[in-house]
Amino acid sequence: MLHLGTPVEIQRPRGVPLTKKQFYVENKPFTCLDGSRTISFDRVNDDYCDCKDGSDEPGTAACPNGSFHCTNAGYRPMFIPSSRINDGICDCCDTTDEYNSGAKCENTCKELGRKEREVLQKMAEITKEGFLLKQHLIEEAKKGQQEKQSKVTDMQGNKKQLDEKVEVLRTVKETAEQPEKEAKERHLKAWEEQKAAIRLEKDKAKMAEAFLELDDNADGFVSVSELQSHAELDADADGTLTETEAQGLMGGAEQVDTSTFESVWPNIKDKYHSEVMETPPDEVKEPVVDNDSEPYPEDDISEEEDEEDEDDYHEDDDKVSCGCVQAPPTIKTPEKNHEDEEAMPSYDADTQALIDAAQKARDDFEEAEKALREMDDQIRNIEKELSFDFGPDAEFTYLYSQCYELTTGEYIYRLCPFNRVSQKPKYGGSETNLGTWGSWSGPENNKYLLMKYDHGTGCWQGPNRSTTVKLTCGKETVVTSTSEPSRCEYLIEFTTPAVCQEPANTDLSPHDHEEL
Repeated sequence: MLHLGTPVEIQRPRGVPLTKKQFYVENKPFTCLDGSRTISFDRVNDDYCDCKDGSDEPGTAACPNGSFHCTNAGYRPMFIPSSRINDGICDCCDTTDEYNSGAKCENTCKELGRKEREVLQKMAEITKEGFLLKQHLIEEAKKGQQEKQSKVTDMQGNKKQLDEKVEVLRTVKETAEQPEKEAKERHLKAWEEQKAAIRLEKDKAKMAEAFLELDDNADGFVSVSELQSHAELDADADGTLTETEAQGLMGGAEQVDTSTFESVWPNIKDKYHSEVMETPPDEVKEPVVDNDSEPYPEDDISEEEDEEDEDDYHEDDDKVSCGCVQAPPTIKTPEKNHEDEEAMPSYDADTQALIDAAQKARDDFEEAEKALREMDDQIRNIEKELSFDFGPDAEFTYLYSQCYELTTGEYIYRLCPFNRVSQKPKYGGSETNLGTWGSWSGPENNKYLLMKYDHGTGCWQGPNRSTTVKLTCGKETVVTSTSEPSRCEYLIEFTTPAVCQEPANTDLSPHDHEEL
């Protein structure tokens, strides 16, 4: 390290920085720095403001717009307003601002300089380590990009073959589906014809039953008067089937036999109700009670007798005493409903074979088509990643598809670089989108210092939320802080080695001194 010698004070008026010493030449007239007037040098720092810009009083508080330069040898030079000169408060670490106030100031420049050099040294070490990590990130990114580009090229070649395979299997599928379709249609047609024949037979049976029911005198004819007994056939719904209405249903005939009834049946079958009433299967007939016998008074049976009867009861004895055999428990046989009767029968072996072959062709085609879609998605995702601006040397590539969180007192902030920023209440609640990836938005000399995320969830009666991510050099990749400088506009501090610059090759102290 270059060691600096003992600082030597270069003579100049109090409060004048070294960079402006040439304007303050002793024993020569002084011209105000704004050029407004020229005064004799003895009027500089005479505690009276002669220049409008306050440049004649750099070391006093005479000018309200003047400024005082703290040399602060060993630390950082600085300017303070002239109003703070000799105000009893030590603003300059070298105490030069309180030269005539009587304030007890202590020169702390050496200690402040030492602490700052320690901080700067630590920052320099972090920068150095971060830059080494950055070099590694660049190497990995370039290697990864080459691998991804090579993978895309290979996948595009495989995709072409898979495209051809899909088209071949499509043809196989369509070829197999045509005989399947024809066989299914034949099966369905045969079943429809069979159902029609079954319905016709049922209708004929129902018609025969109806004829027998209507032929009350069993003379082999159904007459108009016999038909009139069925009021439900009344066409005008007045509750009575007149002779004229009945004769109309019978085609004008007074009576019909079984063969002629076939032409009458279509006119009445939709409204006709059979007179035969079937007993519902669940109906239980009540036993006949002999009025001359008195029922056993159940209330007089004591609990003890009930218990004795239960103990003395034997099934075989009961059968003997009643002189009968107990009927076995009734098992209800499920009745065939209309849908069961009209369910289409299974396909025959030849048709089923065609269906199986077509199904296999469909499965093979769908499997190949799914593989093609997945390959398309993979190629699209890799090409999307390769299209991102990951920095001059792709150093930010490692941030892609990663997310980083910071938990505060109320929220959990989540930053997913090149994707989105979100905020979620710490103790439960829905997530709020604070913006999706927009672009790099740093200054012209280095746009990669700021990330912009726009079009987040809209604020109540306000704009959509947006977030600026400020990147700083660090050995670790981590969200360090969050804030909301303006309503619905968030700021996230984010450290990453990807922004670390190559350290300057020098061992000089971090601050150059004016006094040499």
